[in-house]
Amino acid sequence: MTLTSDPSSRNTYALALLRIGVGIFFLIFGQYKVFGTAFTLHGGFQFWINKFLEGGTYPFMAPVLRGFVLPHATSIAFLVAYGEFAIGLALVLGILVRSASFFGLIFMLTMLFSSDYPGAGAPFWQYFGASLSHSVFALCFAAFLLGRADSVHSVKALRKKNRARVNKDGNQ
Repeated sequence: MTLTSDPSSRNTYALALLRIGVGIFFLIFGQYKVFGTAFTLHGGFQFWINKFLEGGTYPFMAPVLRGFVLPHATSIAFLVAYGEFAIGLALVLGILVRSASFFGLIFMLTMLFSSDYPGAGAPFWQYFGASLSHSVFALCFAAFLLGRADSVHSVKALRKKNRARVNKDGNQ
């Protein structure tokens, strides 16, 4: 990897580094859920939903969590586990980055509104402080959606480079 003084190139590498870092986090978040059973089959997911309901969910999310999520907890737990793992894998490898980022953004917004409510009487700024664990990832996913996060250090970039080399070697 050679970094040039070209700001566009430096930004491309920085975005790729951020994409890979976020992907590693999501692989970590998802792997213990996929390869273990505590979260999916033994009440781990339900524990967290109930904890959110006890004091951290936005009021409009409480009926959704009680009326839809908890009755379908096992299925949704598997969706969360495999979703986190798939998002992480896609970001690390640089494949389907925009699709993974779209679903990651939706997931982070869902988590934000399910768990980051500071309370009705909280000052406006506390809403942002309470949401840091999810809003920062949401902003990363938004950047991956808008930018070309897969243009370097990705399977897509590797395939493009190999095609260019084959075309060059074949046309000599």
